[in-house]
Amino acid sequence: MKQIKSYATKYFKFIFLTFAVAIVPLVSGCDPSNTGYIVNLEIWGIKDDSTVYNEIINQYKNINPYAGDIKYRKFSESTYKQELLDALASGNGPDIFMINNAWLPSFQSKIEAAPALLASELDLRNNFPDSVASDFIADKVVYALPLAMDSMVLYYNKDMFNAAGITEPPKTWQEFDSAVEKLTMVDSVGNIIRAGAAIGTAQNVNMSSDLLSLLMMQHGVQFPTDKNMRAKFDEGVLGPDGTVVQAGERALAYYTKFSRVSDSGNVANKLYTWNSRQKDSLEAFSEGTVGMMFSYYSRYDDIKSKNPKLNFGVAPVPQFDSNKPITLANYWGYAVSKNKIASTQTVGQQPSAPVTNGIRTHEAWQFLRFLTLKNTGKVKLYNAITRNSGEFAINFDPALEYLKKTNLPAARRDLIELQKMDPVLSVFSQGNLIAKNWYQKDPDSVVKIMKTTIEAVNRGELTLHEALVLAKNRVNSSN
Repeated sequence: MKQIKSYATKYFKFIFLTFAVAIVPLVSGCDPSNTGYIVNLEIWGIKDDSTVYNEIINQYKNINPYAGDIKYRKFSESTYKQELLDALASGNGPDIFMINNAWLPSFQSKIEAAPALLASELDLRNNFPDSVASDFIADKVVYALPLAMDSMVLYYNKDMFNAAGITEPPKTWQEFDSAVEKLTMVDSVGNIIRAGAAIGTAQNVNMSSDLLSLLMMQHGVQFPTDKNMRAKFDEGVLGPDGTVVQAGERALAYYTKFSRVSDSGNVANKLYTWNSRQKDSLEAFSEGTVGMMFSYYSRYDDIKSKNPKLNFGVAPVPQFDSNKPITLANYWGYAVSKNKIASTQTVGQQPSAPVTNGIRTHEAWQFLRFLTLKNTGKVKLYNAITRNSGEFAINFDPALEYLKKTNLPAARRDLIELQKMDPVLSVFSQGNLIAKNWYQKDPDSVVKIMKTTIEAVNRGELTLHEALVLAKNRVNSSN
């Protein structure tokens, strides 16, 4: 009996080893002169702690025998971009790095596009909101993939709304005007005691350049969407009634009217609610001295930490046309560095195949495919050398795991659906579906241009038209 049991044990061991030896060439494409390769990956990003990725990395390494050490390094957002540029220029940067959705035009030459078998245009369009394809596809190839997204929303003080008899956040800009008028308190000499909303100026309004861009988009201003287009901030567009309207001027006039003490003819402006003497809008809102502000989910925890007792809510941004709702996208994606000084790894005691740049970038994109795209309970892995593939069963969704750890608004469409019932995240994740962005070769310059435009109008230095012509020329020059 013991002999039969011993024989059976040896037999099954033999079968298992035979299967293992057979499956390795299928997945790895190894031959007698090539014992395989191991690729270590380093990821750079902001905000996330490395613990967020631990389980994701463990699950990936369980199914990919050629994945080596995968490490995440966290940077300060204020210094990240420059440190990243310096590292990429030296050839010693990360294998994978996070880029803002406005950065692709300026980073495209530094990024290795995804092989079509790992991430295609169709994959992107099927998995994510439309903005992602606009932001991270160029020349019909994929340059980055997101795990989470963020879109502009309205933050509002619930206690102020209740005291003013405002029962719900404004859905239209007309309702927004009405709320501003009810919330604002100005003394007899024109000092703002309580601001209805933080809007109208440039330097002390959080994301003022984004808010102006959003208003211009909602009015129908034509923004460039690729390198072959030019900004047309000052040009007329066809309105709903078939007449030509100066959409850019209307949007800029609307934005700046909240900082004007009086209208034409020195008539008191009932919507005057904000000026350059106010505190930064994020600080003012956290202190409870302004009723509304506009920002992203990235500021939600900041407000909570500054004032845990503040009774506030979030709502979709107001719209001019509820049939064509638009908000602005501001989020991060993961990209693969094009060039890096190669290293040689080992497999056990045996030398591996040289880790060429092609192998490195393939394995980096293979990890990003696993990390971000929806799987069906199976993950297909491709060998970097032969492109042979193998499928592995897995009961794990890396993107869902990431969102559970970070509590961020979802990027993937199916995960946006799961966040519909969350009273906070749903506002942002649903906003992601209607979020847009525009082509900016130099986003930092664009921020300065938009702020300069606002300030020039507020100081009376330029007319609306003159300010927009100057802004258009500067943006087109930087693009």
